[in-house]
Amino acid sequence: HSHKTVQEKIQGKIAKTIVVHQNDTRAFPTVQKAIDSVPANNNVWIRILVKAGTYNEKVTVEKNKTFIVLQGEGMTKSVIQWGEVAGSATQNATFTLHAENFVAADIGFKNTYNIGYPQRRVLQASAATLYADKASFYRCSFISVQDTLTDLHNRHYFKDCYIEGAVDFIWGQGQSVYQECLINASRRGYIVAQGRESPNDSNGFVFLSCSIVGNASVYLGRAYRTYSRVIFKDTNMTNVIEPEGWLAWHAEGKEKLTTFVEVGCFGPGANNPHRVKWMKQLSPTELKSLTDINIFINQDRWIEQQPNVQ
Repeated sequence: HSHKTVQEKIQGKIAKTIVVHQNDTRAFPTVQKAIDSVPANNNVWIRILVKAGTYNEKVTVEKNKTFIVLQGEGMTKSVIQWGEVAGSATQNATFTLHAENFVAADIGFKNTYNIGYPQRRVLQASAATLYADKASFYRCSFISVQDTLTDLHNRHYFKDCYIEGAVDFIWGQGQSVYQECLINASRRGYIVAQGRESPNDSNGFVFLSCSIVGNASVYLGRAYRTYSRVIFKDTNMTNVIEPEGWLAWHAEGKEKLTTFVEVGCFGPGANNPHRVKWMKQLSPTELKSLTDINIFINQDRWIEQQPNVQ
């Protein structure tokens, strides 16, 4: 009872809004300049309102730029894009997040390296790389081909997002929930490459009530590390899913150490009798511990403490 009143009290309030607009001299011309203007070790919520437009820039939120709400005017209207491929997906991302307590809403993140260049070899080209804890994304889009969303470390919540790619396009060691997101496989490949390394690691990717569409056949995932953990629950799978569903990859010969789960999924791509035999069946308790948001990522109720951008 007392816990609930605390929760209501601590709903984050936005203290100040700053604006990014390409053609308004009173506003910041770039997203990065607006982020740079946030005081170091900031502890009040500052909203950066990104007006409609395509922002061709590489954006980084450094570790001391905490408590930012990055809000656009729609995932297809306010778009941050860059086309870098040098180095790895952790270095070339269009958007990189190092600061905890972050919210993004109604904005698009895109790496254009392999978009619209069919002659280019597909390489790691990340749209977003997330290092920081307590980050949430509402109605955002992430678009590339390989390594689109580098969900690297810590706890993240994605709601009503759009994620497009082909090869390992949601990957990393994040501890994340994707709820009611639309996943679009643009060419043949693998949706998820989750990197859990030990039975004691709390991380994993959980997809709740998502939809998977596409125009090529894809695997739901492949084990980027031996203890890879991925759960699809109540997800609509169109007929783009490879019958086997999953690949052992780095867990070859140790398949039973992985945790690949499908539960309550539906659609022509779901419940295929040819699924790999080493998929996990979890007990109701195990399943709840991984699919209940408040148990898996929101133990300290950080999601409620962020400003409501619904």
